[in-house]
Amino acid sequence: MRITYNYIIMNIKFFTTTFLSLLLFISTSFAQPKYIFYLIGDGMGLNHVNLAEIYSAELQGRIGYQPLAFSQFPYVGFASTNSASSSITDSGAGGTALAVGKKTHNGVIGMDSAATVPQRSIAYAAKEAGLKVGITTSVSIDHATPAAFYAHQPKRSYAYEIASEIPTSGFDFFAGSGFVSPITTFDKKSVEDIHTLLATKGYTIVRGKHALRNDNHAGKKIVWLNNESQDKDALKYAIDQTAEDMSLEDITKGAIKALSHNNTKGFFLMVEGGKIDWASHANDCATTVKEVLDFNKTVQAAFDFYKKHPNETLIVVTADHETGGLSLGNGPSSLNLKALAHQKVSQGALSTLIGNIRKSQPNATWDEVKNLIAENTGLWTNLKVSEADEKEIKAAYEKSFVNHQNETSKSLYANDDKIASLSVRILNKIANVGWSSTNHTAAYVPVYAIGVGAEVFNQKMDNTDIPKKIAEAAKFNFN
Repeated sequence: MRITYNYIIMNIKFFTTTFLSLLLFISTSFAQPKYIFYLIGDGMGLNHVNLAEIYSAELQGRIGYQPLAFSQFPYVGFASTNSASSSITDSGAGGTALAVGKKTHNGVIGMDSAATVPQRSIAYAAKEAGLKVGITTSVSIDHATPAAFYAHQPKRSYAYEIASEIPTSGFDFFAGSGFVSPITTFDKKSVEDIHTLLATKGYTIVRGKHALRNDNHAGKKIVWLNNESQDKDALKYAIDQTAEDMSLEDITKGAIKALSHNNTKGFFLMVEGGKIDWASHANDCATTVKEVLDFNKTVQAAFDFYKKHPNETLIVVTADHETGGLSLGNGPSSLNLKALAHQKVSQGALSTLIGNIRKSQPNATWDEVKNLIAENTGLWTNLKVSEADEKEIKAAYEKSFVNHQNETSKSLYANDDKIASLSVRILNKIANVGWSSTNHTAAYVPVYAIGVGAEVFNQKMDNTDIPKKIAEAAKFNFN
């Protein structure tokens, strides 16, 4: 057989390609992430992501999408979120599914459906593999989602009992607004202050935005909280924050700094953007979009770290459930999301402002209250309000300021002034945004991934699959 030059070249190319593919297969088969970011947008459905991207594009004066950091990740999937007891999960069961890879009943934290057997979370698997572990959130550290990664309790309402498991976890870094029940058990018994307990168990408690600015606490086990004068239930909404308020981005950057210090083995960091859910429960669209954009800053901090360590890092972004049944469009075939930019404070903060004027001026005129609303929402001054909508909100004003019968609008995490909630509802309508619920829904949630092992997230999955896939990529001994 006559062997030609072209034949030889063709075979060389074939064997070279095959050899390189084999090397790539071997390298990816044995590679595992040294740094793992597990970022959870509580209540963040796919439409929440769409909302933030379309809103950002509209602010630039165009129709379309301005991609978020995580929506550009190369691997994208979606997940179902039902619990063992309901098609619609709560954050206890949803957080547990994301933490331990198993279903449980609504309200249960880190345990089986009978609330009798503790379940081991992926955070414990990471710790056993030699990684440092951080659990962080924009709400209280004893809240359902962060709790599912370190605690095992039959009810998510057992706040003191949840927090008391921090020392036994042995994890290296915790951060959030505070603890909601620091001196009282679920059955109303007085106990040792959780802050004292943590200190005696070897944790250093630091407070405020600038607590980790220097290296005074380097190498120590840290619990990082809001300043004592600030809310212990949650950080302020992003829309209400000033430059001196601690943000989720601050927490994330601080956690990366603390967990990286003198660390050659790597770390596992869970970050929860908890107030996407809270704003969605209130159907406060402007506050919701600012929370998603704030969460995106947190993801960007993780992504900046990834760019320095691309061959050692895995980032997974998802949600525990969707909240509110958010719909982009409430009738007309158009959106006006840029109208949301006129809202300057959250519905809760607007409620407080109205409450303050009621205390100082119990007989305030309609024009005085109307001006307050306009200054903080853009209604009337920048946005046209229909006659019917003005009539409804004025009726609420008259009931409150003339008849002195104050009405409220209750959601899971707030009990706001009815005038404030009506103002926000009118703004939502002007933006052409709708909500089907003030609670969770059964909608799928998105999953985004980049880095070592990220390719396994490019499909439809159940929420229980997500920690299993992270463990598979990291080669953890898990479940």
